[in-house]
Amino acid sequence: MAMEYAFRFKFKASNNEAEYEALLAGLRLAKHFGVKRIDIFSDSQLVVNQVTNNFDAKDSSMAAYLAQTRLLLKHFHYQITQVPRAANSHADALARLASAVEDKIGRKIHVELLAAPSTMVMEVCNLQQGDSWITPIYKFLAHGTLPNDKVQAKQIRYKSAHYLIINDQLYKRSFTLPYLRCLTPVEAEIVLREIHERVCGDHAGSRSLAHKTFRQGYYWPTLHQDAIRISRSCDKCQRYATIPHSPPEPLTPMISPWPFAQWGLDLIGPMPAGKGKVRYAIVAVDYFTK
Repeated sequence: MAMEYAFRFKFKASNNEAEYEALLAGLRLAKHFGVKRIDIFSDSQLVVNQVTNNFDAKDSSMAAYLAQTRLLLKHFHYQITQVPRAANSHADALARLASAVEDKIGRKIHVELLAAPSTMVMEVCNLQQGDSWITPIYKFLAHGTLPNDKVQAKQIRYKSAHYLIINDQLYKRSFTLPYLRCLTPVEAEIVLREIHERVCGDHAGSRSLAHKTFRQGYYWPTLHQDAIRISRSCDKCQRYATIPHSPPEPLTPMISPWPFAQWGLDLIGPMPAGKGKVRYAIVAVDYFTK
């Protein structure tokens, strides 16, 4: 099976940078499909010799591309070979296709737009966290592992029916909502803070905050309790929240010993004229059933 893939850059790139971008795209695609062994053919003498350590990457841009390439190559058993440009005509045709604005061809070829170079890596902060409520359920669904305690094992087996694993991530099944992504306590704290007080946050109350989190597709068992804690500990909510100024009053209980012993009557109207030109109605409420 032959897979044809083309790219169009939204940034300026030299010929050597374009060769590296094509190589990185192919490696990412092979990694996505779970390929373990790969044969690489390229007509770029510079790229092939830098990957095989025959040439040094003296330019900073080439050094960055080489570092990214070697990082991806760790996932494969690979062999890279330089081929003559004449033997690489099919790849050159795909390159010209990606550069063209309109090209009416008889088959569909995916053309991807690259907005930025592959060497622009986003900084990611890894959260260091240990076992959480997710761990036993994930271990049972992924590996069939249960705790030694029979009671805990029975509980985990029962709970796991409401969960599933998608792309190594635990999700909770729901009757009326899509699958809800399960969060650890550290991730849950970040999500609640983001929804409550960050860019689009409106410092909503605990109940509204919990429902917004559900609608965003997140779940953890202590969601409502954590939402209450976040709302009560928010400094701005305590300073600027609307305070009710109505004076307190003791409640007046209405006690009826048995049905129909005490009634409440009221007259409502005028209303649109009905049959017999009636415009008022008498409302009677039994206090016992009320």
